[in-house]
Amino acid sequence: MATTQARETTDRARLSQAAVVERALALGDADGLEGLTIRRLAQELGVTPMALYWHFRSKEELLAGLAERIWSEIDTDVDLSAGWTDQLRHLLGSLVGVLRAHPCASQLLVGSEKQSPSALRATETTLEVLQRGGFNDKWSMEIARNALWTGLMLTMSEPGFDPTLGEAERAEKIRSLRANMAVLPPDQYPCLVAGSAIKDHDPEFHFRFGVDLFIAGVQAMAQHPGAGPASTVSPG
Repeated sequence: MATTQARETTDRARLSQAAVVERALALGDADGLEGLTIRRLAQELGVTPMALYWHFRSKEELLAGLAERIWSEIDTDVDLSAGWTDQLRHLLGSLVGVLRAHPCASQLLVGSEKQSPSALRATETTLEVLQRGGFNDKWSMEIARNALWTGLMLTMSEPGFDPTLGEAERAEKIRSLRANMAVLPPDQYPCLVAGSAIKDHDPEFHFRFGVDLFIAGVQAMAQHPGAGPASTVSPG
């Protein structure tokens, strides 16, 4: 018993919360969140499970820590000399970049409470940008919420998206989906059959187009009478 307690004390001393989150995120990205357990994480770090419980009392707390780490990677340092639409594009582009960098990030943010310090900071910055664009509080909140879900949707709707698959498996999944469309009756589904002939999946176009579409929509909504005082709306 004394030996076990001594080991747990040593493990806690040499293990930081940041190190736990770093390794847990790597495991989540590689194998999905379902395969991330306290026991497996402890084995990866070479410590006892009790050493991890010193930092996170449950898997739910661990996942909250991972979500906070994801939010913290979003670049909220907007260029105040730029137009508000460019600032909004920067924030959404950074969100998309973080989601693409971490395969498990979409699942983490969907399931998180979005009340962590970094989540609140990202949201507050987005609201400030939108209010500089002339939107009132109600419209700013709705647009900020839609910006988050647009980033999540763009990531999860990318052809072949599946955090558990490797690159080769994703390519095969895309090929299979296109093959299935190609054999549809062309008299009933001419557009789908024509679309299946597009050979090259261009992820950069997928994400760039999605961000452009969202920004164009927000710009158009800025002219709506209910968005806020028209006199405060800048051209962006």
